[in-house]
Amino acid sequence: MTRRTRDRIIYAVVWLACLSPLLCLVWWGLDDQLGANPINTGLRFLGLWGLRFLVAGLAITPLRGWFGWHGLQRYRRTIGLSGFAYIALHLLTYIGVDQFFDWQAIVKDVLKRPYITFGMLGFTLLLPLAITSTNAMVRRLGGRRWRQLHKLAYLIAPLGVLHYDLLVKSDTTWPWFYAGLLAALLGWRVWQARTRRVATRPVSA
Repeated sequence: MTRRTRDRIIYAVVWLACLSPLLCLVWWGLDDQLGANPINTGLRFLGLWGLRFLVAGLAITPLRGWFGWHGLQRYRRTIGLSGFAYIALHLLTYIGVDQFFDWQAIVKDVLKRPYITFGMLGFTLLLPLAITSTNAMVRRLGGRRWRQLHKLAYLIAPLGVLHYDLLVKSDTTWPWFYAGLLAALLGWRVWQARTRRVATRPVSA
């Protein structure tokens, strides 16, 4: 098997892994397995998988540093865009299916319910990252400006965890799990940045 063939197979597996939760949701919906409140079940399912993919995208760089898995880098964009797709579907389900495009009620919800406020803020910040995810946009913005813009992911993921935590209200085990995981991933990045600064600091004579 050539390297090119192997890379294509791995890409296909990654895409299938990213698509499989949505396929499961569609299957459960067709088979009437979404429970007594299918809209709420679908909303939470899509939002949770969006958060999972965002966290998975942020985990790629630390995994490269910890285990030397440098090949993961090529799949980060796919995973990140999958996170955006699930969150966009989560939002569209809320707007179109749950609220029936009642914009007055939606605005009232955003202003009244903190978990919706933080969710909307996270999606608003995520939108420019998705728009600038192509190679053409990287060239247009320049590598440095593009990297600076995409550091918004370090804010978006915590907003997603906060949205999740405020939503579930009672059993916050899983939101706190994602919060701890995210703290470890972002903490590693802060430590790496400080290490690089120390390493490049000029030595006094």
